Amino acid sequence: MDKHVIYQDVTQLLIALFDIEPALITPQARLYEDLDLDSIDAVDMVVHLQKKTGRKIKPEAFKTVRTVQDVVDAVAALLAE
Repeated sequence: MDKHVIYQDVTQLLIALFDIEPALITPQARLYEDLDLDSIDAVDMVVHLQKKTGRKIKPEAFKTVRTVQDVVDAVAALLAE
């Protein structure tokens, strides 16, 4: 799965789960500062990504995630394993 498809999936997830304005979602958008997510939201997102990918996501893989692009990269790395 290429990163463009993953980006679209992550974008749809952010809109569906957290009712975020699509215009706010960019690769550089920071999850906590720009999109106003909190740690519980981040856990919800990981749970949904696990269901979507069918892979177990280790919490460490998401510790360094700060932007939408970081989420895309983390999912791409997971799928490449």
